[in-house]
Amino acid sequence: MPVTRESRSTLIERFRTHPKDTGSSDVQVALLSERIASLNEHFRSHRKDHASRRGLLLMVGKRKRLLEYLKRRNPERYQQVIERLGLRK
Repeated sequence: MPVTRESRSTLIERFRTHPKDTGSSDVQVALLSERIASLNEHFRSHRKDHASRRGLLLMVGKRKRLLEYLKRRNPERYQQVIERLGLRK
């Protein structure tokens, strides 16, 4: 199921760094994580959908690059994002 407008706006509200923030690394990582989770649900019932799987892999790579950037620029915010999203242990 795709990410709805309401869930997208609540994610932006939760992860923004200032009131007009819609595109910071934190927000982008959160939105990508939500899309990745919804695609994982899709693959549980559509195992042979390889075209969408490629898109999933591209999203995972982009999220990884954003997290590496965030870790380099601001390690404290990186840790906060990781903990709030529950990505790594």
